[in-house]
Amino acid sequence: MKRTLTIAICGSGGAGVVACGELLLRAWARAGGLGFLRKAFGPQIRGGESAALLSLGEDETYLPTAAMDLLVALDWNQFARFEDEIALGPGSTVLCPDDEAPPASVQESGATVVALPLATAVPGAHPEGRRNMFALGLLGQLLGLEADALAALATARLAGKAQAYRDAAAACIDAGAAWPLAVSVAPPPRPGGERWLLTGNQAAGYGALEAGVRFVAAYPITPASDVLEYLAGALDTVGGRLVQAEDELAAVNMALGAAFGGADAFTATSGPGLALMTESLGLAVASETPLTVLNVMRGGPSTGIPTKSEQGDLDIALHGLHGDAPHLVLAALDIADCAFTTSWAVALARQLQTPALVLSDQFLGQSLAIVSPPGLAVAAPAVAADDADEYLRYRLTASGVSALALPGDPGRRFTADGLEHNERGAPSTAARDHAAQLDKRARKLATLDPGPHWGVVEGEGEGAVAIVTFGSASAAARAAGARLRAGGTACRVVSLRLLAPLPAAALRAALAGCGRVLVVEQNHSAQCWRHLRAQLGDVPVPAESYARPGPAPLDPAAIAAMLAEEPVHG
Repeated sequence: MKRTLTIAICGSGGAGVVACGELLLRAWARAGGLGFLRKAFGPQIRGGESAALLSLGEDETYLPTAAMDLLVALDWNQFARFEDEIALGPGSTVLCPDDEAPPASVQESGATVVALPLATAVPGAHPEGRRNMFALGLLGQLLGLEADALAALATARLAGKAQAYRDAAAACIDAGAAWPLAVSVAPPPRPGGERWLLTGNQAAGYGALEAGVRFVAAYPITPASDVLEYLAGALDTVGGRLVQAEDELAAVNMALGAAFGGADAFTATSGPGLALMTESLGLAVASETPLTVLNVMRGGPSTGIPTKSEQGDLDIALHGLHGDAPHLVLAALDIADCAFTTSWAVALARQLQTPALVLSDQFLGQSLAIVSPPGLAVAAPAVAADDADEYLRYRLTASGVSALALPGDPGRRFTADGLEHNERGAPSTAARDHAAQLDKRARKLATLDPGPHWGVVEGEGEGAVAIVTFGSASAAARAAGARLRAGGTACRVVSLRLLAPLPAAALRAALAGCGRVLVVEQNHSAQCWRHLRAQLGDVPVPAESYARPGPAPLDPAAIAAMLAEEPVHG
């Protein structure tokens, strides 16, 4: 059994909870460990609640979980808001202030509660001391991390602050590291090796840059703003440009204009922003202009739950464009895969001259993880030049892809707008032109050969049960599959990276021989299940649905238990 240690740090907004978690994970990474940090906080601009949820393990299988081995409470303010995300039991340990009574749920959980005199110990270490740095020292002690290493990271983070703040941080870390604790934990082994420490949003930005993106326009929106913060600096190093637009409409139109001008262009948003962008994405389809949009999903509808994760935007990604508007939809499977999937999306958009939507979510985007250097997609093949006497931008080719000229190319002028057109690009209302161009745009996607990148398949066995999933739900699905296989049930897990066009032949082959199929996703209305039913029908058997909304993480044990019960079809 692989060893995993889960740690929660909670407190009021502004208490430095996330800073404590990030510094701890960074120190763990430098010591050769593996793990990730999931951030949980309220939607308030200032104040509110905050939690840092860490999982330290022996490999890079990063699964969001509510079950915590250790909870460090800097205070109990607003803890009730995290009770769905921080589950305690008889095997849990709680470190908390001795001048505040733990909530009833904590007292009734059976967890071991260790009360600490934080109100006196922290200022006793330094008059300007903070509880989060004292907690960092305590956690470093439990994990076997050197206090000096923790202090060096903390003071580097505070480099722009007064010396008194840096001194206070170091003193509190030392005090926490030396505090006599009557409890212990069992940290997992630290395998070492070359690793990167990054969030899914940073990985997506990195993937876009490596695929050739040099122009980004975006409007900040939670939880996608981190992508823009990363790219703002990174683009400067490669001669690119980022423009912060006045809204999402301006952002997508700026990116679309840059793409028309020949730049690989990119924008990032979340559900409300994607809703605003759909008209311009239709223009990208009609004008056959490559464009990549990253959608970091959050709880919805409307403003919803901006700081929590959910997979509720699949429907709008697949069907949100008006008219017959075929386009690409992809989903990153884990934090590191945000780099590969985004770079592949840029390459596919360029290859097929169409918009590509990449689905991530708050968990993938804002979690900080220790990962192996992420892989990247290969460059898309170049489209052959149009050598005919007359250049036709929308020539009806067998593949549906026609030569793309850039503004100013001699002898290759054309019109690109939202009106239906003929092969030359001249506006046309003729039914034959409309049908021909609809066929052309559909043919580009229908003839796409995605190769091995369409998804990931784990497990085999005749008569197996199968779990089909996409995006961040893959972690829970894979854990459920491993649980079933450990119990003697043959289980296949299929994680879809390409959702449109759906790789139907490859998916049917992956499900061949399976006697039962369960579609797992984190939304309320079973959007992926309905998509697969529409595209595949009852192949190989009627698929069942396991759809649960956020923000509570999907439970692998519950998924496995459902597959152990009698099937329910409907």
